[in-house]
Amino acid sequence: MQRWNGYRPGNGYYDELVDASGQPRPGCGHLLEYLKSLSVEELADRHQAADATIRAMGITFTVYSDGQNIDRSWPFDFVPRIIERREWATIQAGLFQRLRALNLFINDIYNEQRALRDGVVPESVVLQSRDFRPQCRGISPPHGVWAHVCGTDLVRDKDGTLYVLEDNLRVPSGVSYMLENRHVMKRIFPELFEHNRIMPVDAYPGQLLDTLASLAPDTPNPEIVVLTPGIYNSAYFEHSYLAQQMGAELVEGRDLVVSDDDHVYMRTIHGLERVDVIYRRIDDDFLDPEAFRADSTLGVPGLLRAWRKGHVAIANAPGAGVADDKVVYAHVPDLIRYFLGEEPILPNVPTWQCVDPEARAYVLDHLHELVIKPANESGGYGMLIGPNASDDERAQFAELIRANPRNYIAQPTLSLSTCPTLCAGEIEPRHVDLRPFVLQGKGFNVTTGGLSRVALRKGSLIVNSSQGGGSKDTWVVDTGEDTANGVAG
Repeated sequence: MQRWNGYRPGNGYYDELVDASGQPRPGCGHLLEYLKSLSVEELADRHQAADATIRAMGITFTVYSDGQNIDRSWPFDFVPRIIERREWATIQAGLFQRLRALNLFINDIYNEQRALRDGVVPESVVLQSRDFRPQCRGISPPHGVWAHVCGTDLVRDKDGTLYVLEDNLRVPSGVSYMLENRHVMKRIFPELFEHNRIMPVDAYPGQLLDTLASLAPDTPNPEIVVLTPGIYNSAYFEHSYLAQQMGAELVEGRDLVVSDDDHVYMRTIHGLERVDVIYRRIDDDFLDPEAFRADSTLGVPGLLRAWRKGHVAIANAPGAGVADDKVVYAHVPDLIRYFLGEEPILPNVPTWQCVDPEARAYVLDHLHELVIKPANESGGYGMLIGPNASDDERAQFAELIRANPRNYIAQPTLSLSTCPTLCAGEIEPRHVDLRPFVLQGKGFNVTTGGLSRVALRKGSLIVNSSQGGGSKDTWVVDTGEDTANGVAG
Protein backbone atom coordinates (compact mmCIF):
# COMPACT_ATOMS: atom_id res chain seq x y z
CA MET A 1 0.00 0.00 0.00
CA GLN A 2 1.33 3.42 -0.92
CA ARG A 3 1.55 6.36 1.50
CA TRP A 4 -0.60 9.45 1.18
CA ASN A 5 2.37 11.52 0.07
CA GLY A 6 2.13 9.74 -3.27
CA TYR A 7 -1.46 10.76 -4.00
CA ARG A 8 -2.03 12.85 -7.11
CA PRO A 9 -5.45 13.96 -8.39
CA GLY A 10 -6.39 13.05 -11.94
CA ASN A 11 -5.61 15.51 -14.71
CA GLY A 12 -8.57 17.70 -15.63
CA TYR A 13 -10.67 16.76 -12.60
CA TYR A 14 -11.63 18.71 -9.50
CA ASP A 15 -10.43 16.77 -6.48
CA GLU A 16 -12.43 17.19 -3.26
CA LEU A 17 -9.37 16.89 -0.97
CA VAL A 18 -6.53 18.70 -2.74
CA ASP A 19 -6.11 21.18 -5.57
CA ALA A 20 -4.03 20.61 -8.70
CA SER A 21 -0.82 21.52 -6.86
CA GLY A 22 -1.54 19.08 -4.05
CA GLN A 23 -2.54 21.74 -1.50
CA PRO A 24 -5.54 20.97 0.71
CA ARG A 25 -8.97 22.40 -0.07
CA PRO A 26 -10.61 24.64 2.59
CA GLY A 27 -11.36 22.56 5.65
CA CYS A 28 -9.19 19.64 4.48
CA GLY A 29 -5.77 20.63 5.87
CA HIS A 30 -5.97 18.79 9.18
CA LEU A 31 -7.25 15.59 7.58
CA LEU A 32 -4.55 15.62 4.92
CA GLU A 33 -1.75 16.13 7.42
CA TYR A 34 -3.14 13.40 9.64
CA LEU A 35 -3.37 10.89 6.80
CA LYS A 36 0.15 11.71 5.69
CA SER A 37 1.38 10.94 9.22
CA LEU A 38 0.10 7.37 9.10
CA SER A 39 2.42 4.57 8.04
CA VAL A 40 1.51 2.06 5.36
CA GLU A 41 0.83 -0.51 8.10
CA GLU A 42 -1.42 1.88 10.01
CA LEU A 43 -3.45 2.64 6.90
CA ALA A 44 -3.90 -1.07 6.25
CA ASP A 45 -4.96 -1.61 9.86
CA ARG A 46 -7.59 1.15 9.65
CA HIS A 47 -8.92 -0.31 6.42
CA GLN A 48 -9.25 -3.73 7.99
CA ALA A 49 -10.86 -2.19 11.08
CA ALA A 50 -13.48 -0.50 8.92
CA ASP A 51 -14.33 -3.78 7.17
CA ALA A 52 -14.55 -5.62 10.48
CA THR A 53 -16.79 -2.92 11.96
CA ILE A 54 -19.18 -3.07 9.01
CA ARG A 55 -19.45 -6.85 9.33
CA ALA A 56 -19.95 -6.63 13.10
CA MET A 57 -22.66 -3.99 12.72
CA GLY A 58 -24.40 -6.03 10.03
CA ILE A 59 -24.48 -3.19 7.50
CA THR A 60 -25.58 -4.84 4.26
CA PHE A 61 -27.22 -4.17 0.94
CA THR A 62 -28.81 -6.59 -1.50
CA VAL A 63 -27.88 -7.15 -5.13
CA TYR A 64 -29.61 -9.38 -7.63
CA SER A 65 -27.81 -11.80 -9.90
CA ASP A 66 -29.40 -14.47 -12.09
CA GLY A 67 -32.66 -14.05 -10.22
CA GLN A 68 -31.11 -14.57 -6.80
CA ASN A 69 -30.79 -12.02 -4.02
CA ILE A 70 -27.42 -11.78 -2.29
CA ASP A 71 -26.69 -9.79 0.85
CA ARG A 72 -23.27 -8.14 0.81
CA SER A 73 -21.37 -6.04 3.30
CA TRP A 74 -21.70 -2.34 2.60
CA PRO A 75 -18.74 -1.13 0.46
CA PHE A 76 -17.10 1.68 2.42
CA ASP A 77 -13.99 3.79 1.88
CA PHE A 78 -12.50 5.44 4.95
CA VAL A 79 -11.26 8.66 3.30
CA PRO A 80 -14.07 11.16 3.98
CA ARG A 81 -15.35 13.74 1.55
CA ILE A 82 -15.15 17.24 3.07
CA ILE A 83 -17.32 20.29 2.34
CA GLU A 84 -16.63 23.60 4.03
CA ARG A 85 -19.56 24.89 6.08
CA ARG A 86 -19.89 28.19 4.22
CA GLU A 87 -20.35 26.33 0.93
CA TRP A 88 -22.82 24.01 2.64
CA ALA A 89 -24.98 26.97 3.66
CA THR A 90 -25.49 27.76 -0.04
CA ILE A 91 -26.20 24.11 -0.85
CA GLN A 92 -28.75 23.92 1.96
CA ALA A 93 -30.56 27.03 0.76
CA GLY A 94 -30.66 25.62 -2.76
CA LEU A 95 -32.07 22.30 -1.57
CA PHE A 96 -34.80 24.02 0.46
CA GLN A 97 -35.69 26.18 -2.53
CA ARG A 98 -35.86 23.23 -4.87
CA LEU A 99 -38.09 21.03 -2.72
CA ARG A 100 -40.46 23.91 -1.98
CA ALA A 101 -40.95 24.48 -5.71
CA LEU A 102 -41.32 20.78 -6.48
CA ASN A 103 -44.01 20.31 -3.84
CA LEU A 104 -45.91 23.36 -5.09
CA PHE A 105 -45.69 21.92 -8.60
CA ILE A 106 -46.95 18.46 -7.57
CA ASN A 107 -49.83 19.96 -5.61
CA ASP A 108 -50.69 22.14 -8.60
CA ILE A 109 -50.79 19.38 -11.20
CA TYR A 110 -53.16 17.27 -9.07
CA ASN A 111 -55.40 20.27 -8.44
CA GLU A 112 -55.54 23.55 -10.38
CA GLN A 113 -52.88 22.75 -13.03
CA ARG A 114 -51.94 26.41 -13.43
CA ALA A 115 -48.39 25.53 -14.46
CA LEU A 116 -49.74 23.47 -17.34
CA ARG A 117 -52.21 26.12 -18.49
CA ASP A 118 -49.50 28.79 -18.34
CA GLY A 119 -47.11 26.63 -20.36
CA VAL A 120 -44.39 26.40 -17.72
CA VAL A 121 -44.29 22.66 -18.34
CA PRO A 122 -45.92 21.19 -21.46
CA GLU A 123 -49.09 19.31 -20.58
CA SER A 124 -47.93 16.28 -22.55
CA VAL A 125 -44.76 16.01 -20.47
CA VAL A 126 -46.80 15.64 -17.28
CA LEU A 127 -49.78 13.64 -18.49
CA GLN A 128 -47.55 11.17 -20.37
CA SER A 129 -45.25 10.64 -17.40
CA ARG A 130 -45.20 7.05 -16.17
CA ASP A 131 -45.58 8.35 -12.62
CA PHE A 132 -48.49 10.72 -13.13
CA ARG A 133 -51.39 9.22 -11.14
CA PRO A 134 -54.86 10.38 -12.24
CA GLN A 135 -56.19 8.62 -9.12
CA CYS A 136 -54.62 11.44 -7.05
CA ARG A 137 -56.51 14.31 -8.70
CA GLY A 138 -58.28 16.58 -6.24
CA ILE A 139 -56.26 15.56 -3.17
CA SER A 140 -54.49 18.11 -0.98
CA PRO A 141 -52.31 16.34 1.61
CA PRO A 142 -51.31 17.98 4.93
CA HIS A 143 -49.33 21.24 4.47
CA GLY A 144 -49.68 20.82 0.70
CA VAL A 145 -46.63 18.53 0.78
CA TRP A 146 -46.40 15.44 -1.43
CA ALA A 147 -42.67 14.69 -1.31
CA HIS A 148 -41.74 14.65 2.37
CA VAL A 149 -38.37 12.99 1.87
CA CYS A 150 -36.17 13.95 -1.07
CA GLY A 151 -32.73 12.65 -1.94
CA THR A 152 -31.17 15.14 -4.36
CA ASP A 153 -28.08 13.98 -6.24
CA LEU A 154 -25.36 16.61 -6.63
CA VAL A 155 -22.24 16.43 -8.80
CA ARG A 156 -19.29 18.78 -9.13
CA ASP A 157 -17.77 19.54 -12.53
CA LYS A 158 -14.11 20.20 -13.26
CA ASP A 159 -14.49 23.95 -12.68
CA GLY A 160 -15.84 23.36 -9.15
CA THR A 161 -19.49 24.10 -9.97
CA LEU A 162 -22.03 21.95 -8.13
CA TYR A 163 -24.98 20.81 -10.24
CA VAL A 164 -28.21 19.04 -9.39
CA LEU A 165 -28.08 15.79 -11.32
CA GLU A 166 -31.54 14.53 -10.35
CA ASP A 167 -34.23 14.59 -7.69
CA ASN A 168 -35.40 11.36 -6.03
CA LEU A 169 -38.96 11.86 -4.82
CA ARG A 170 -40.58 8.42 -4.92
CA VAL A 171 -38.89 6.26 -2.28
CA PRO A 172 -35.39 7.77 -1.94
CA SER A 173 -32.91 5.51 -0.19
CA GLY A 174 -29.43 5.68 1.28
CA VAL A 175 -29.83 7.76 4.43
CA SER A 176 -29.19 4.79 6.75
CA TYR A 177 -25.80 4.30 5.10
CA MET A 178 -25.01 7.98 5.62
CA LEU A 179 -25.68 7.50 9.34
CA GLU A 180 -23.78 4.22 9.60
CA ASN A 181 -20.80 5.60 7.68
CA ARG A 182 -20.45 8.21 10.43
CA HIS A 183 -20.62 5.53 13.14
CA VAL A 184 -17.88 3.53 11.41
CA MET A 185 -15.63 6.58 11.04
CA LYS A 186 -16.00 7.52 14.70
CA ARG A 187 -14.90 4.01 15.67
CA ILE A 188 -11.80 3.83 13.48
CA PHE A 189 -10.73 7.52 13.56
CA PRO A 190 -11.98 8.84 16.93
CA GLU A 191 -9.09 11.28 17.17
CA LEU A 192 -10.22 13.12 14.04
CA PHE A 193 -13.53 13.97 15.70
CA GLU A 194 -11.66 15.54 18.61
CA HIS A 195 -9.75 18.06 16.48
CA ASN A 196 -12.16 18.90 13.64
CA ARG A 197 -15.44 20.79 13.85
CA ILE A 198 -17.50 18.21 11.99
CA MET A 199 -21.21 18.98 11.86
CA PRO A 200 -23.41 16.16 13.20
CA VAL A 201 -25.78 13.97 11.18
CA ASP A 202 -27.26 11.83 13.93
CA ALA A 203 -30.35 14.03 14.42
CA TYR A 204 -31.91 12.69 11.21
CA PRO A 205 -34.06 9.86 12.66
CA GLY A 206 -35.62 12.29 15.14
CA GLN A 207 -36.18 14.87 12.39
CA LEU A 208 -37.80 12.23 10.19
CA LEU A 209 -40.05 11.17 13.07
CA ASP A 210 -41.08 14.79 13.70
CA THR A 211 -41.80 15.27 9.99
CA LEU A 212 -43.99 12.18 9.87
CA ALA A 213 -45.79 13.11 13.10
CA SER A 214 -46.59 16.56 11.66
CA LEU A 215 -48.64 14.85 8.92
CA ALA A 216 -50.91 12.89 11.25
CA PRO A 217 -54.63 13.49 11.57
CA ASP A 218 -55.55 15.33 14.76
CA THR A 219 -54.23 12.96 17.42
CA PRO A 220 -51.75 13.64 20.26
CA ASN A 221 -49.84 10.35 19.90
CA PRO A 222 -49.93 9.24 16.27
CA GLU A 223 -49.16 5.63 15.38
CA ILE A 224 -46.41 5.70 12.73
CA VAL A 225 -45.34 2.65 10.74
CA VAL A 226 -42.70 1.93 8.11
CA LEU A 227 -44.18 -0.07 5.22
CA THR A 228 -41.62 -2.36 3.57
CA PRO A 229 -41.94 -4.81 0.65
CA GLY A 230 -40.13 -7.33 2.85
CA ILE A 231 -36.78 -8.91 3.53
CA TYR A 232 -35.96 -9.51 -0.13
CA ASN A 233 -36.00 -5.83 -1.04
CA SER A 234 -32.56 -4.35 -1.74
CA ALA A 235 -33.13 -1.56 0.82
CA TYR A 236 -34.56 -3.76 3.60
CA PHE A 237 -31.62 -2.96 5.87
CA GLU A 238 -32.58 0.70 5.68
CA HIS A 239 -36.28 0.04 6.29
CA SER A 240 -35.59 -1.92 9.46
CA TYR A 241 -32.87 0.48 10.57
CA LEU A 242 -35.05 3.59 10.32
CA ALA A 243 -38.00 1.89 11.98
CA GLN A 244 -35.78 0.88 14.89
CA GLN A 245 -34.21 4.34 15.17
CA MET A 246 -37.62 6.07 15.20
CA GLY A 247 -39.28 3.55 17.49
CA ALA A 248 -41.86 2.86 14.76
CA GLU A 249 -43.36 -0.48 13.78
CA LEU A 250 -41.93 -2.14 10.66
CA VAL A 251 -44.82 -3.67 8.73
CA GLU A 252 -45.58 -5.39 5.46
CA GLY A 253 -48.79 -4.97 3.49
CA ARG A 254 -50.29 -8.12 5.02
CA ASP A 255 -49.94 -6.53 8.48
CA LEU A 256 -52.33 -3.69 7.60
CA VAL A 257 -56.01 -3.62 6.75
CA VAL A 258 -58.44 -0.90 5.69
CA SER A 259 -61.74 -1.45 7.48
CA ASP A 260 -65.27 -0.47 6.53
CA ASP A 261 -64.79 2.90 8.22
CA ASP A 262 -61.96 3.67 5.73
CA HIS A 263 -59.32 3.82 8.46
CA VAL A 264 -56.09 1.85 8.38
CA TYR A 265 -55.43 -0.66 11.14
CA MET A 266 -52.41 -2.77 12.07
CA ARG A 267 -52.85 -6.39 13.07
CA THR A 268 -51.32 -7.04 16.50
CA ILE A 269 -51.55 -9.80 19.09
CA HIS A 270 -53.91 -7.50 20.99
CA GLY A 271 -56.19 -6.96 18.00
CA LEU A 272 -56.43 -4.15 15.46
CA GLU A 273 -54.67 -0.85 16.25
CA ARG A 274 -55.28 2.28 14.21
CA VAL A 275 -52.44 3.64 12.05
CA ASP A 276 -52.12 7.38 11.48
CA VAL A 277 -49.00 7.78 9.32
CA ILE A 278 -47.34 5.37 6.89
CA TYR A 279 -43.75 5.93 5.79
CA ARG A 280 -43.98 3.78 2.73
CA ARG A 281 -41.01 2.19 0.99
CA ILE A 282 -43.11 0.57 -1.75
CA ASP A 283 -43.52 2.00 -5.25
CA ASP A 284 -46.91 3.43 -6.23
CA ASP A 285 -47.68 0.54 -8.57
CA PHE A 286 -47.70 -1.94 -5.70
CA LEU A 287 -49.15 0.25 -2.95
CA ASP A 288 -52.87 -0.50 -3.32
CA PRO A 289 -54.22 -3.24 -5.61
CA GLU A 290 -57.62 -1.51 -5.67
CA ALA A 291 -56.14 1.69 -7.11
CA PHE A 292 -53.03 0.61 -9.00
CA ARG A 293 -51.73 -2.85 -9.96
CA ALA A 294 -54.45 -5.39 -9.19
CA ASP A 295 -51.92 -8.23 -8.96
CA SER A 296 -49.86 -6.60 -6.19
CA THR A 297 -49.46 -8.67 -3.04
CA LEU A 298 -47.20 -6.09 -1.36
CA GLY A 299 -49.67 -3.30 -0.73
CA VAL A 300 -52.86 -2.67 1.24
CA PRO A 301 -56.25 -2.87 -0.51
CA GLY A 302 -58.18 0.36 0.05
CA LEU A 303 -55.16 2.39 1.20
CA LEU A 304 -55.67 5.13 -1.39
CA ARG A 305 -59.30 5.42 -0.33
CA ALA A 306 -58.31 5.92 3.32
CA TRP A 307 -55.65 8.47 2.31
CA ARG A 308 -58.05 10.39 0.07
CA LYS A 309 -60.48 10.76 3.00
CA GLY A 310 -57.72 12.11 5.23
CA HIS A 311 -57.81 9.18 7.65
CA VAL A 312 -54.14 8.32 7.16
CA ALA A 313 -51.07 10.21 5.94
CA ILE A 314 -48.63 8.62 3.49
CA ALA A 315 -45.05 9.73 2.99
CA ASN A 316 -44.04 10.14 0.29
CA ALA A 317 -47.54 10.66 -1.06
CA PRO A 318 -48.74 8.57 -4.02
CA GLY A 319 -48.17 10.48 -7.23
CA ALA A 320 -45.14 12.43 -5.97
CA GLY A 321 -42.94 10.54 -8.43
CA VAL A 322 -44.24 12.64 -11.33
CA ALA A 323 -41.62 15.23 -10.30
CA ASP A 324 -38.99 12.46 -10.28
CA ASP A 325 -39.33 12.21 -14.06
CA LYS A 326 -36.09 13.28 -15.74
CA VAL A 327 -38.00 15.17 -18.42
CA VAL A 328 -39.79 17.17 -15.72
CA TYR A 329 -36.33 17.70 -14.14
CA ALA A 330 -35.36 19.83 -17.13
CA HIS A 331 -38.14 22.29 -16.22
CA VAL A 332 -37.32 22.68 -12.50
CA PRO A 333 -35.45 26.02 -12.90
CA ASP A 334 -38.58 27.46 -14.58
CA LEU A 335 -40.77 25.98 -11.83
CA ILE A 336 -38.66 27.76 -9.20
CA ARG A 337 -39.12 31.05 -11.03
CA TYR A 338 -42.85 30.44 -11.54
CA PHE A 339 -43.86 29.30 -8.06
CA LEU A 340 -41.34 31.16 -5.91
CA GLY A 341 -40.38 34.19 -8.00
CA GLU A 342 -36.70 33.40 -7.36
CA GLU A 343 -33.68 32.50 -9.42
CA PRO A 344 -32.41 28.93 -8.87
CA ILE A 345 -29.57 28.73 -6.33
CA LEU A 346 -28.34 25.34 -7.56
CA PRO A 347 -28.13 24.91 -11.34
CA ASN A 348 -29.37 21.95 -13.33
CA VAL A 349 -27.02 20.05 -15.59
CA PRO A 350 -27.69 21.31 -19.17
CA THR A 351 -30.31 18.95 -20.59
CA TRP A 352 -31.68 18.13 -24.02
CA GLN A 353 -35.21 16.71 -24.11
CA CYS A 354 -35.41 14.20 -26.92
CA VAL A 355 -39.15 14.79 -27.28
CA ASP A 356 -38.24 18.15 -28.84
CA PRO A 357 -37.41 17.61 -32.56
CA GLU A 358 -34.48 20.06 -32.66
CA ALA A 359 -33.00 18.73 -29.46
CA ARG A 360 -33.47 15.16 -30.67
CA ALA A 361 -31.63 15.89 -33.90
CA TYR A 362 -28.72 17.36 -31.95
CA VAL A 363 -28.60 14.39 -29.59
CA LEU A 364 -28.63 11.85 -32.39
CA ASP A 365 -25.73 13.69 -34.07
CA HIS A 366 -23.71 13.84 -30.84
CA LEU A 367 -24.31 10.49 -29.16
CA HIS A 368 -20.56 9.99 -28.92
CA GLU A 369 -20.31 13.02 -26.60
CA LEU A 370 -23.41 12.76 -24.42
CA VAL A 371 -24.94 10.78 -21.57
CA ILE A 372 -28.39 9.44 -22.48
CA LYS A 373 -30.85 8.67 -19.67
CA PRO A 374 -34.32 7.15 -19.66
CA ALA A 375 -36.96 9.28 -17.98
CA ASN A 376 -37.90 6.99 -15.12
CA GLU A 377 -35.08 4.55 -14.41
CA SER A 378 -32.84 4.73 -11.34
CA GLY A 379 -29.69 3.08 -10.05
CA GLY A 380 -27.70 3.94 -13.16
CA TYR A 381 -29.64 1.45 -15.29
CA GLY A 382 -30.66 2.01 -18.89
CA MET A 383 -28.05 4.72 -19.48
CA LEU A 384 -25.65 5.28 -22.34
CA ILE A 385 -22.36 7.03 -21.60
CA GLY A 386 -21.55 8.03 -25.14
CA PRO A 387 -17.78 8.48 -24.96
CA ASN A 388 -17.39 5.01 -23.42
CA ALA A 389 -19.91 3.23 -25.65
CA SER A 390 -19.30 1.16 -28.77
CA ASP A 391 -20.68 2.06 -32.19
CA ASP A 392 -23.24 -0.75 -31.84
CA GLU A 393 -24.40 0.52 -28.44
CA ARG A 394 -24.82 4.05 -29.77
CA ALA A 395 -26.76 2.72 -32.77
CA GLN A 396 -29.08 0.77 -30.46
CA PHE A 397 -29.76 3.88 -28.38
CA ALA A 398 -30.44 5.92 -31.48
CA GLU A 399 -33.23 3.47 -32.36
CA LEU A 400 -34.60 3.61 -28.82
CA ILE A 401 -34.70 7.41 -28.93
CA ARG A 402 -36.44 7.46 -32.32
CA ALA A 403 -39.00 4.91 -31.15
CA ASN A 404 -39.86 6.69 -27.89
CA PRO A 405 -38.35 10.19 -27.73
CA ARG A 406 -40.47 11.17 -24.67
CA ASN A 407 -38.58 8.57 -22.64
CA TYR A 408 -35.08 10.04 -23.06
CA ILE A 409 -33.02 13.06 -22.13
CA ALA A 410 -29.38 13.80 -22.89
CA GLN A 411 -26.75 15.64 -20.88
CA PRO A 412 -23.08 16.50 -21.41
CA THR A 413 -20.55 14.07 -20.00
CA LEU A 414 -19.43 15.93 -16.89
CA SER A 415 -15.94 15.51 -15.50
CA LEU A 416 -17.19 14.44 -12.08
CA SER A 417 -15.02 15.45 -9.15
CA THR A 418 -12.80 12.87 -7.49
CA CYS A 419 -11.81 11.92 -3.98
CA PRO A 420 -8.84 9.80 -2.85
CA THR A 421 -9.98 6.23 -2.42
CA LEU A 422 -8.27 3.03 -1.36
CA CYS A 423 -8.54 0.52 -4.21
CA ALA A 424 -6.61 -2.78 -4.21
CA GLY A 425 -4.03 -1.38 -1.83
CA GLU A 426 -3.45 1.80 -3.83
CA ILE A 427 -4.72 5.30 -3.07
CA GLU A 428 -6.19 6.65 -6.28
CA PRO A 429 -8.73 9.30 -7.35
CA ARG A 430 -12.25 7.98 -7.91
CA HIS A 431 -15.34 9.84 -9.07
CA VAL A 432 -17.94 10.80 -6.46
CA ASP A 433 -21.41 12.27 -6.19
CA LEU A 434 -23.41 13.40 -3.16
CA ARG A 435 -26.98 12.69 -2.04
CA PRO A 436 -28.18 14.99 0.77
CA PHE A 437 -31.62 14.30 2.21
CA VAL A 438 -34.25 16.99 2.63
CA LEU A 439 -37.37 16.71 4.79
CA GLN A 440 -40.51 18.79 4.36
CA GLY A 441 -43.60 18.52 6.54
CA LYS A 442 -44.76 21.34 8.73
CA GLY A 443 -41.17 22.61 8.50
CA PHE A 444 -37.88 21.86 6.71
CA ASN A 445 -34.73 19.94 7.59
CA VAL A 446 -31.69 19.00 5.55
CA THR A 447 -28.88 16.67 6.52
CA THR A 448 -25.54 18.33 7.23
CA GLY A 449 -23.80 16.38 4.53
CA GLY A 450 -25.23 13.32 2.87
CA LEU A 451 -24.34 10.03 1.28
CA SER A 452 -21.19 10.41 -0.82
CA ARG A 453 -21.14 7.59 -3.32
CA VAL A 454 -17.91 6.62 -5.05
CA ALA A 455 -17.21 4.73 -8.27
CA LEU A 456 -14.72 2.09 -7.15
CA ARG A 457 -13.94 1.01 -10.70
CA LYS A 458 -11.16 3.10 -12.27
CA GLY A 459 -12.54 5.60 -14.77
CA SER A 460 -16.15 4.68 -14.05
CA LEU A 461 -18.82 7.35 -13.58
CA ILE A 462 -21.34 4.87 -12.10
CA VAL A 463 -21.42 5.25 -8.32
CA ASN A 464 -24.40 3.02 -7.47
CA SER A 465 -23.62 0.18 -5.06
CA SER A 466 -25.64 -2.24 -7.20
CA GLN A 467 -23.16 -1.63 -10.02
CA GLY A 468 -19.90 -1.77 -8.12
CA GLY A 469 -19.90 1.57 -6.32
CA GLY A 470 -19.16 2.31 -2.68
CA SER A 471 -19.58 5.16 -0.24
CA LYS A 472 -17.76 7.60 2.03
CA ASP A 473 -18.56 9.59 5.12
CA THR A 474 -19.31 13.23 4.27
CA TRP A 475 -18.01 15.91 6.59
CA VAL A 476 -19.42 19.42 6.67
CA VAL A 477 -16.55 21.16 8.45
CA ASP A 478 -16.68 24.49 10.26
CA THR A 479 -13.36 26.28 9.65
CA GLY A 480 -14.02 28.99 12.23
CA GLU A 481 -11.24 30.14 14.52
CA ASP A 482 -12.44 28.09 17.51
CA THR A 483 -11.14 24.64 16.57
CA ALA A 484 -10.10 23.46 19.99
CA ASN A 485 -13.23 21.44 20.57
CA GLY A 486 -14.54 19.01 18.00
CA VAL A 487 -18.23 18.75 17.21
CA ALA A 488 -19.13 15.09 17.42
CA GLY A 489 -21.50 14.03 14.71
